[in-house]
Amino acid sequence: MLTINRRFWRNTFPALLSVCTLSVSVMATESVDWPMVNTQLKPNLSVENQIDELMATMSIEQKVAQLIQPEISYLSVEKMRKYGFGSYLNGGNSAPYGNKTADSKTWLRFADEMYLASIDSSQDQSTIPTIWGTDAMHGHSNVYGATLFPHNIGLGAANDAELIKKIGKATAKEVSVTGIEWSFAPTVAVVRDDRWGRTYESYSEDPDIVKRYASAMVSGLQGDINDDFLNGYHRIATAKHFVGDGGTENGIDRGNTVIDEKTLRDIHAAGYFSAIESGVQSVMASFNSWNSRRVHGSKYLLTTVLKKKMGFDGFVVSDWNAHKFVKGCDLEQCAGAFNAGVDVMMVPEHYEAFYHNTIKQVKQGDIKLERINDAVRRFLRAKVRWGLFTKDKPSSRAESKNTDWLNAPEHKALAREAVRKSLVLLKNNTLKNNQNVLPISPRSKILVTGNGAHNIAKQAGGWSVSWQGTDNTNADFPNAVSIFDGLKEQVLAAGGEIELSQNAQFKQKPDIAIVVFGEEPYAEWFGDIQGLEYQRDNKKDLVLLKSLQAQKIPVVSVFISGRPLWVNKEINASDAFVAAWLPGSQGQGVADVLLLDKNDAVQYDFTGKLSFSWPKFDDQFILNKGDKNYDPLFAYGYGLSYKEPKSVKKLSEKTSPKANESDSQGTSFFVRNLAPNVRWALSDQTQINMMTKSSSAMSADGKSISMQSVNLAYQEDGRQFVWNNTQEIATVSLRFEQATTEFKDVDKQFIQFDIRVDDVQSDVVELRAMCGEQVCLTKISLMTQLTQLKNKGWQTVAIKLGCSAAQTKMNEVTEILSINAQHPLNLAIANVALVKATQSNSLIIGCNDL
Repeated sequence: MLTINRRFWRNTFPALLSVCTLSVSVMATESVDWPMVNTQLKPNLSVENQIDELMATMSIEQKVAQLIQPEISYLSVEKMRKYGFGSYLNGGNSAPYGNKTADSKTWLRFADEMYLASIDSSQDQSTIPTIWGTDAMHGHSNVYGATLFPHNIGLGAANDAELIKKIGKATAKEVSVTGIEWSFAPTVAVVRDDRWGRTYESYSEDPDIVKRYASAMVSGLQGDINDDFLNGYHRIATAKHFVGDGGTENGIDRGNTVIDEKTLRDIHAAGYFSAIESGVQSVMASFNSWNSRRVHGSKYLLTTVLKKKMGFDGFVVSDWNAHKFVKGCDLEQCAGAFNAGVDVMMVPEHYEAFYHNTIKQVKQGDIKLERINDAVRRFLRAKVRWGLFTKDKPSSRAESKNTDWLNAPEHKALAREAVRKSLVLLKNNTLKNNQNVLPISPRSKILVTGNGAHNIAKQAGGWSVSWQGTDNTNADFPNAVSIFDGLKEQVLAAGGEIELSQNAQFKQKPDIAIVVFGEEPYAEWFGDIQGLEYQRDNKKDLVLLKSLQAQKIPVVSVFISGRPLWVNKEINASDAFVAAWLPGSQGQGVADVLLLDKNDAVQYDFTGKLSFSWPKFDDQFILNKGDKNYDPLFAYGYGLSYKEPKSVKKLSEKTSPKANESDSQGTSFFVRNLAPNVRWALSDQTQINMMTKSSSAMSADGKSISMQSVNLAYQEDGRQFVWNNTQEIATVSLRFEQATTEFKDVDKQFIQFDIRVDDVQSDVVELRAMCGEQVCLTKISLMTQLTQLKNKGWQTVAIKLGCSAAQTKMNEVTEILSINAQHPLNLAIANVALVKATQSNSLIIGCNDL
């Protein structure tokens, strides 16, 4: 008798059917109408005449310079003076002068320097001012001390477009204080697979919410057309990423979106219709492909659809080095993206080569001059509309003088309101006294625990001071309030008792416990996951919840996450469960809703409703409102309140089988990000193994070795190491925090990594691989190989392990890969893994080479 797993059939058959149907529809040639929407923003003759006058005097070199966008970590004032680039940006891990804690005056000083260099005509004969672009993702989120609003997924649960417009205005004010003219926001992706690492950047799985919010945020950032449009503190906004970024297969960032054109229009383009109608000046092209064609190389989408059919008259900017994936392109040249319709090219580090190659391509006809002229006109149009040519350097502008706008009291109050409105109550059961667990009297004895309780970095998430947010501490958020501190303030004011504990231990048994836990910070690409079960391999938070439950202490769970996750077990171990998303800097908003006031009256009820469906099963990766066989645990729009309580019965805890991992893929130690339990260690003569998970660091003596992030295939997926001490041996290691015994037959495998050697003159360079306390499976001199690889760009190296009998026995592994060297040595490393089969292009160092 044939037995079919019900859940497998439920999930798999519709997927197979949809794939079969899709394969037909994708190949269909049916014409899809993309309506013209840019009707409110009328052409302005004086603006066009001013552009004509500017362009009439511009050389090809000056025009190309307007279209190149370097990043501040690689751009100097001298280079800006030499080339006169039209714009520049700071990435998520960059701040002026490399100072993460730079204040607004420091940002403003840097903006002045770049502005003055750009209008200095002594070398490039151009006086066209540059503009600065930044990822103001949830507030001016890269700036130390700025107000951080809840990430978009939380704002979607608030379902309040007027709130979004207010946040846009507040963000524009804080950005203006730093002299920056351009914000890479809002993200208007419509997410279809919650495994995507950018899910929290989306307002909803529902295109209607995204459409309403896109208009509101653009109007908040830029001002309203025919009112205060691009005046005063208002900044240039960017709708991103056009188009289909939220629909990639398996939720893989920068992957392939396989859908028909009608679905692309109706779901994934919803936010662009309203953003363009509201006058958005910039659209960022998407990393992803649409039906296996890179969007950055799609003339149909960028030119025919966006610019002609939809009527977008602003400019298209590329994403970080995304041009390199277009056919025929690489990091230093890309006629294909220009010809497709990209106007401004984000080229963080290879901007000089890209500039010269683009000039060459224009002169030899690979890029038509008409295309360059169109791109320059579009970019200058936004600059003229913003009033750039009537303003002086950033520090002289009226809005820049309002330093009190950064983290203004009214902005903090707005962020706190947004937190309150974003909270979604999933469960609130009744206790033995016939009262619901929530709300809580502030006069109670309250235990607050969980590693998110007093962890502002966790409640802020990625794109907060740093790109991934993984190396932040509370000290990086000087004006923020943790969830615990927000609770503490109200409890103590009401005469209650409150205790903070990381492990649920307490001095006196509490009346109730509030447990704050959830996902660690992450951002794009690094945040992609393969399954939806929370902490599948290490249920430490569940253990904590159950320990409280066993002691008959009522438990309120506050779940921090950037997406809906399968948490049935954690919900079962909680008496009340709140989805808090990523609330940002104002943790008091959580206390406002969870706690009664000092007179035991409700302060604020729960009003948040799910803008993403919550999974019933751990393999419901694609679960969206309107789907066939829609079967969520908590449906789109679900959200309890104090006025409408509802108990949640015990949920099924059955999980799907764990997917088999292919041996051919090996074991990754540093691929995109560090694996769990793995850290970089920089060792000098004063301190051994100073371990870090940060993207940049310096050895303990402050001079021997420096580490910084670099790019191989994607943003910051490599690490560059520079040995600076001329006298002593210093070591870079990739190590386990705790020794492991999990590896078998290591001596039959290879340690494989990508390396780029920029300089090597050291007399001693030794490599060790897979070491225990007493022995290494490989220990070799690397001088010959490094000399051969110098200035050859990125190369893949695979080193055979265990080449002698003495090197095959090891009980524990502590050290994965180490390089001992002296100055001068400068190299970068990426994609470190243990593999059985090497890549075909690898430089293999076998036993005979050792």
